[in-house]
Amino acid sequence: MTTLKITQVRSTIGRPQVQRDTVRSLGLKRIRHTVTQPDRPEIRGMLRKIPHLVEFEEVQD
Repeated sequence: MTTLKITQVRSTIGRPQVQRDTVRSLGLKRIRHTVTQPDRPEIRGMLRKIPHLVEFEEVQD
């Protein structure tokens, strides 16, 4: 199974509320905070909404 390692690289200050909510729903809380999420279409869609705020990579389990 593939998981995604997601890291917040930019601040959400001054961003629209929708983008802030997306970052928070991924489980990110601050810059350089990293979480792992399963590689699902819902997560990929969230990442497509905020590519300028996060970096991600695929990790094999």
